[in-house]
Amino acid sequence: MGTALLAAAGVILLLLIVSGFFSGSETALTAVSRGRMHQLEKDGSRSARDVNFLVGDRERVIGAILLGNTFLNILASSFATWVLESQFGERAVAIATVAMTVLILMFAEVLPKTLAIARTDRFALAVAQPMRLIVSVLAPIVGAVQWMVWRVLGLVGIRQEEAGELIDSHDEIRGTVNLHHEEGAVGREHRDMITGILDLRELQIADVMVHRRSVTGIDADLAPEEMFKALIDSGHTRVPVWRETQDNIIGVLRVAEVAREYALRGGSFANLDILSMMQEPWFVPETTTLEEQLRSFRAHRSHFALVVDEYGALQGIVTREDILDEILRDIPDENEAETRGNIRKQKDGSYIVDGTTPIRDLNRELDWNLPDDEATTIAGLVIYEARTIPEAKQRFSFYGYMFEILRRQRNQITAIKVTPPNAPATPPQA
Repeated sequence: MGTALLAAAGVILLLLIVSGFFSGSETALTAVSRGRMHQLEKDGSRSARDVNFLVGDRERVIGAILLGNTFLNILASSFATWVLESQFGERAVAIATVAMTVLILMFAEVLPKTLAIARTDRFALAVAQPMRLIVSVLAPIVGAVQWMVWRVLGLVGIRQEEAGELIDSHDEIRGTVNLHHEEGAVGREHRDMITGILDLRELQIADVMVHRRSVTGIDADLAPEEMFKALIDSGHTRVPVWRETQDNIIGVLRVAEVAREYALRGGSFANLDILSMMQEPWFVPETTTLEEQLRSFRAHRSHFALVVDEYGALQGIVTREDILDEILRDIPDENEAETRGNIRKQKDGSYIVDGTTPIRDLNRELDWNLPDDEATTIAGLVIYEARTIPEAKQRFSFYGYMFEILRRQRNQITAIKVTPPNAPATPPQA
């Protein structure tokens, strides 16, 4: 009798081990890194290829795992009840139920799944080949079960065609990067660069362009000497040329080309026709996304465009560098100051911010989360929320932040004091 019980225990243990294999495989194949498996497959890993095959048909894999797991757990419980019945009679059912619940929970569920979570990729690679074979063998049964399941779900209005709605890949990448940033695995600079690339298809030119108020233009009616001096003093590589009104752009001058022609003439303005060197102006709508505009820059072999609204009125200019700055953040060139100083931290934890500072720059620089759907600049956000153009010294509280207007010039807010929620209530003592 002792030998029979030992043999029965061995059979139950074997069933639990196989059941644990199914449980761990389910967790590993569900949580495995698809990006890593894709790279390993490209490097020639057959196991990674099997993992990708299984992950690509999750419904069938999960069906096969549940089928095997359920069958083994029921078989082990039934076998334990049959063995114990000869020893304990009617109490065998209660004893087997308690004992098998504990054993299945610990050794067929919690233990293998914990191991799969701790070693997800390695576990998935180890079980990929046998699982692919098992899925192939059980495919007819699983297919029949799936057919029946979808017929039942169809009775309550859920159709199979509605399944498989994929999460947007951009949102998945963004969420992964933000999660790893919060865990400390990805630095803020790297997070900003990656999310900056993802934002290209959502941001419009109006979000990054240089506003018309800050655009340097040249009057086409100036004398050659005055026009040349204005071009050199502009500090830009390309300058739009206007006639009669600054909205009437008739062309774009490349400063380097004009300077080269001037040098070839020995520094003489005689017969120097600067306007003949103008390039045709390229107008783009302000609603164009940055992703589309970047492609257009490549197709036009240019990196300078004039931005207009729906009525054709000039709104500003956009360059390829403006778009790249959204990815790499603002990189000053040799003609710019080392820092713009538009965000200045105070001792009390607040910040004095120029009104023209983009909200995106604030969020990225200070890890804030101010909304930028309705306004591009911090001054625009205050005006939008206040529903008026505030006066100096007025204070507002939005989204947990305190905004104090420091300076206003005409209808423009030029300086704002922003106090974040985590700033100390009173300035620290010196």
